[in-house]
Amino acid sequence: MTNHPSTAPPVSAVDAPARLTIGVEEEFLLLDPETGESLPVADRVLTALHGAAREQSRQEFRHSMVEMVTPVCADLADLRAHLVRLRRAAAEAARSAGAQLVAVGATPVHESHRTVPDEPRYHAMSRRFGPVAHDPAVCGCHVHVGLPNRELAVQVSNHLRPWLPVVQALTTNSPLHDGADTGHASWRSMQLERWPSIGPTPYFTSVAEYDATVAELVDAGIMLDAAMVYWYARPSASYPTVEIRVGDVCPGVDDTVLVAALVRALVATMVDQVRAGVPAPRLRSCLLAAAHWRAAHEGLDGRLIDLCGGGARPAWDLVEELFTTVAPALVRHGDLSYVLEQLARLRRDGTGAARQRRVIARTGGDVRAVLDHLAAETTAG
Repeated sequence: MTNHPSTAPPVSAVDAPARLTIGVEEEFLLLDPETGESLPVADRVLTALHGAAREQSRQEFRHSMVEMVTPVCADLADLRAHLVRLRRAAAEAARSAGAQLVAVGATPVHESHRTVPDEPRYHAMSRRFGPVAHDPAVCGCHVHVGLPNRELAVQVSNHLRPWLPVVQALTTNSPLHDGADTGHASWRSMQLERWPSIGPTPYFTSVAEYDATVAELVDAGIMLDAAMVYWYARPSASYPTVEIRVGDVCPGVDDTVLVAALVRALVATMVDQVRAGVPAPRLRSCLLAAAHWRAAHEGLDGRLIDLCGGGARPAWDLVEELFTTVAPALVRHGDLSYVLEQLARLRRDGTGAARQRRVIARTGGDVRAVLDHLAAETTAG
């Protein structure tokens, strides 16, 4: 890794408030309660939702998926309450359609119905990307942090790059594929590598360079449009936020809130660095890609690549370094005690992938027991 003087234009980071807002998008699978296979009943589930839950739901790229979107939140307690409410509403709607709502990052057993919903854009993606667009469903957790302008969002994304593999490792929750352990903590991450517009965010000197690059990629047919920028951090295409989309959907609400708290604190810390004129590290693309691969493979149970210091280190050492880096921002947002408590729980209980593997070991490989465990975690308050 080498550092170079920043060539970015001045950014009005001073306009960023001391306390940043936050919002979360969570994707869920709809599974057969008996077989664990994906069920194509999303239309029925969305129709069964009412009121605010219906307004905060989204159709997804698979008939076996639903997405629930929180409002903009100022504090973690509010965010947590919305997540619990939305998960429970979606789970009730899923039961009415004969399905089980499960927060898991990748299709764990099988999905036979892989056609896309009847939307022009989805059909265009299917034609352009062929079998890649018909892989089994995967589910992510996307965290939005409010920022005042896109220029700042681009510069913050540059600064986030060394830390996002650690965030990815925290969220790993998809070890299963075709009913068997893949050996990867996040099979979702491996599966998504087939898409040409998904991966580590490139380094951009300005929002103008970002926009010009996206335009070139659209013109080259890599993306249909700017909404297909699926890099791990990006200025949101829909909201005044920077969107971090590197993680699997988390099994439990507190897993999600922990990740959201750390991401918000990380963004706030990077805003401070932009304000102070600290240059973002210029990382070799091969090492950055390798760090993400290692995070998806190991989760928190092995070693991760240290993109700042070099070499591989125990994953929890880098989690502790992340915490130390963002601790002042956690204090500023009133999140320190919650994050300390939840990190202790995560160290004790493990990631979603680790918890699934414990159920597999305890039950002699009973995948159905794993999915029942996940369904219970999904709606626990």
